[in-house]
Amino acid sequence: MDQFYLNQLILLFFTYSLAGWVMEVTLKYLQYHRFINRGFLIGPYCPIYGAGALIVTVAARLLAPYDASYGTSFLLSFFLCGGLEYATSFYLEKRFHARWWDYSQKPMNLHGRVWIGNLLLFGLGGMMIDKIFNPYFFAYVNQFSPRGLQVSSLAILLVMGLDYGVSHFIIQVLKEGVESSEADKSEAIAKEVRYLLENKSVLHRRIMTAYPEITFRTDLVKARLERIRKNTDRLKDLANNKLDSISDLLEETLEETHESMAKNFITTKNLQRRIIALQDDLIERLLAEDLTEEEKDRLLKDLGEEKEILQRREEGNFPRLFLNKLD
Repeated sequence: MDQFYLNQLILLFFTYSLAGWVMEVTLKYLQYHRFINRGFLIGPYCPIYGAGALIVTVAARLLAPYDASYGTSFLLSFFLCGGLEYATSFYLEKRFHARWWDYSQKPMNLHGRVWIGNLLLFGLGGMMIDKIFNPYFFAYVNQFSPRGLQVSSLAILLVMGLDYGVSHFIIQVLKEGVESSEADKSEAIAKEVRYLLENKSVLHRRIMTAYPEITFRTDLVKARLERIRKNTDRLKDLANNKLDSISDLLEETLEETHESMAKNFITTKNLQRRIIALQDDLIERLLAEDLTEEEKDRLLKDLGEEKEILQRREEGNFPRLFLNKLD
C-alpha cells in the first residue's frame, strides 16, 4: 500500500466520519427537536462510520479481482460493519463500564449490541459507499497533490488524536463517578453523574446529552444488584418456609378440631359403647400380652379422652339433654 493511497484512506475515514455525524445529529434532532452533538468524540465526526466505510472500501478493493458484484458488496458491509458495531460496543462497555446503545428490545438482536435492522442498513449503506460514493470520492481526491494530501491527512490525525485524548479523560471522569456511586439502578446513577458533570465544563456535560439513553454496567453496580437479589431470594425462602409452617400447623389444628367435634357430637349411648369397647380391647390385649407400650399409651389416651367427654356431658345440662333427645 503506497503512501498516497494511505493518505486517501485517511481522508476517506474523516469524510465518512463527518457524514455519519451529520446523519446522527439530523436523526436526533427529529427525535428530540434540539441539536445534540452526537458521538464519543467532541468534534463533528463519528469515527465508527468512518471506520465502517474504511473497512468496506479496503475489503471491496481486495475482492475486486474475484467478485465485484453488488451482492458481495452488500454482504461485506452487512458482516464487517455489524462486527465493527459489536466490537465497538463491547470495547466501550468494558473500558468505560457504560452501554452507549442498547438494542435488547429490538428483534433479532445479538446481546443488545447489534440488531437485524441496523445490519440491513449497514449492508445497503456499504454497498452505496462502494458502488456509488467512492468512485466520486477517489476521482476528487486524485486531483490533490501528494504534498497537499499528506498535510491534510496529518492534520486530521493530529486533530482527532487530540480529541480522543480529551474525550478519554472526560469519559474517565464519568467512569469514576459511576464507580463511586452508591445507587443500585442505572437511572439513579445517571442522575448522580449528571449532577457531577453539571459543575464541570461544557465538554464534560456534552457526553450526557450526546447519549441520553446511556446505561451503566459497572462491576460495583452488578455486585450490589446481586446482593439485593440474594437477599430478596433469602427473604422469599424465609417467607415461604413460614407460610409452610403456618399451613402445616393450621392443617393439624383443623384435623384436631374436626376429631374433637366428631367426638363431642356423638350420642351418649354410642359414646358409652365406645368406652366399653376400648376397655374390652385394652383388657383383652393385655391378657394376650401382644400390646406394645406405644399401643398401650394410645389406647389409654383414647379411653381417657372418651371418659372426659362423657364426664363433661354429665356435668352440663344443655348438651346432655340435647344428646339424650338424639338417643
